[in-house]
Amino acid sequence: MKIVGLITEYNPFHNGHLYHIEKAKEITGADFVIVVMSGNYVQRGAPAIMPKHLRAEVALEAGVDILMELPVCYAVGSAEYFAAGAIDLFEQLGCVDSICFGSECGDYGLLARVAHILADEPEGYRQSLKEALKNGMSFPLARQTALTEYLQDDTLDSVLAQPNNILGIEYIKALYQRHSPMKSYTIKRMISGYHDTDLTGSYSSASAIRRLLSYTSQSVLLDKDGMFDEPSMSEVLSRLEGQVPPSCIRMLEETHHSRYPVYANDFSLLLKYRLLTETKESLTEYLDISEDLANRIINNANDFISFDQFSDQLKTRDMTLSRICRCLFHILLNIRKEDLLTYQEHGYCQYARILGFRKDARRLFALLKNRSQVPLVTKLTQTEKLSRTGLSMLKTDIFAANLYESIITNKYKMPFINEYQQQILRI
Repeated sequence: MKIVGLITEYNPFHNGHLYHIEKAKEITGADFVIVVMSGNYVQRGAPAIMPKHLRAEVALEAGVDILMELPVCYAVGSAEYFAAGAIDLFEQLGCVDSICFGSECGDYGLLARVAHILADEPEGYRQSLKEALKNGMSFPLARQTALTEYLQDDTLDSVLAQPNNILGIEYIKALYQRHSPMKSYTIKRMISGYHDTDLTGSYSSASAIRRLLSYTSQSVLLDKDGMFDEPSMSEVLSRLEGQVPPSCIRMLEETHHSRYPVYANDFSLLLKYRLLTETKESLTEYLDISEDLANRIINNANDFISFDQFSDQLKTRDMTLSRICRCLFHILLNIRKEDLLTYQEHGYCQYARILGFRKDARRLFALLKNRSQVPLVTKLTQTEKLSRTGLSMLKTDIFAANLYESIITNKYKMPFINEYQQQILRI
């Protein structure tokens, strides 16, 4: 029995994701696919556009056999934390043979070469990185500059500027540092770039699909004559046909303006409240928040209008917008540096939270029960096997999920569904 692991966000699920599932099984010869997916918050520092259970349901219908949730402390972390958490979870399951990830370049050899340099940190690379940081570059740009200089390859600039390439490098690095027996493969992304905002062919980016879904809320779509147009949901879904699987179209139609969309600005008042309770000293206790960023947050707090506006206001040359957004969600979700250090000391992921599975994957489920080195969590009321550290991590996940659900309740006037009430999906 061969098993391939995929690390995903499905925000939302589209044809490129379906291609990834099918191609991963083809090139690895896998019998089953296990997915580790971000929950209600994603790595770029934002809420997922729709709840995790909706995204999980579409993925299971598309052929995923078992879908697990990546703990929120990793899901909304840097690329390094995101990758380390996901790879560790696959390692702890004890039965995953390989992972397969998408990348813009599709060149596994190049990505592996860069990953090994980042893991080993040879002297020449370290000196170039130190010099670039001293010149005021953001860490991603400084690392990109140092790698280009060390490898003497100007083509690296375009490779290292692409988000899926960066994540792929971190996956390979995490496997390398753990001396993992899992093999890794990459698939070149189909046509659209990660940040493309327009629909393209049959493989548009999640960014383009999210942008189209936002039109029904923001009324900013221009028609062919350059006039403002407010499309109906049926028109939006018509444009998405051929871009996402039919099951996703059905889900989008049935849950629009009752379960989604959710945006960062929906958290604005909650964030403002949290910032009013903080000081410069207390802010530095949260993951990724430096003393300089803490000072800027406090000094600019009176100008706070919305989540997006405040994030833009805090952005500087040496700190990316994504990092700013992640830091603000670390404050909102109470994700602290000390907690991450504790988790790492005890082995990153403390459990495997299963959101759903296919009924014809019972053999895989039985294998997981026998092989997994961490408790499998299918019911939140059955946590007796969790350590104290595991309970702390799960508590954060539950709080984060309930906070997201509160946004839905307030925005769409829907009944609140506590995380304990959510049922495991069986397809």
